[in-house]
Amino acid sequence: MTSRSEPDRRPFPGFPAGGHATVVPNTFFSEVLPQIDDPVELAVSAYLFYALGRRRGYPRVISRAELAGERPLRLLLAALAGSGGVEAALCRGLEAAVRRGTALCAQRGEQQFYLVNTDAAREALAAGRLPGLSPGPAPEPLPDVPPPSIYALFEENIGTISPLLADELREVEAGYPAAWITAAFTEAVSLNKRSWRYIVRILERWRAEGRSDATVGRDLPGHSRRDLEGRYRDLVRH
Repeated sequence: MTSRSEPDRRPFPGFPAGGHATVVPNTFFSEVLPQIDDPVELAVSAYLFYALGRRRGYPRVISRAELAGERPLRLLLAALAGSGGVEAALCRGLEAAVRRGTALCAQRGEQQFYLVNTDAAREALAAGRLPGLSPGPAPEPLPDVPPPSIYALFEENIGTISPLLADELREVEAGYPAAWITAAFTEAVSLNKRSWRYIVRILERWRAEGRSDATVGRDLPGHSRRDLEGRYRDLVRH
């Protein structure tokens, strides 16, 4: 018989259909994970994606104090930390994630706030778009900085990118000029239409009618007009 002090050893019953998913970049598994040799760093880094995925607003940030109050993380760190304690383990994991480049840290007074290290988060920190937060010194910008990627634009203006949506973004990025994509996001935001479907419709309209910087009805690389107009007609996400 299992005593009350022993943990529950019953098998996990499985993930429910339609359950919420946490988005983790593929490069975390291919580039970051093989380098991590501290289970505390791995636990904190993985949980950071989950905690920030439940946040709203842009960019998504969470304080160390808020992370310390997350019960699943505390239970995990308690099992890993031993005599060191949960708070010390959390501090160790966050500092390791920042050193490795998985996370970014911003300071406000005596509080630390954490972000996943993405293009959009770095741009927000460099531009001071974190109200009340004081980031550390940023490197000088490189000359001729390319326009933000479609992924950065989406995260900044709409929200989290799912794996399926990432494929659609990749196809649109390959099928339209970068200037058009940036302008389409700008137009949608200015009209308070933060919808991926609306942005695709803007691009399709420009494809059919032309823009001031392009020839009307011009053919775009690798796609016919009918292909581009039909491919995204039935998009319903976001």
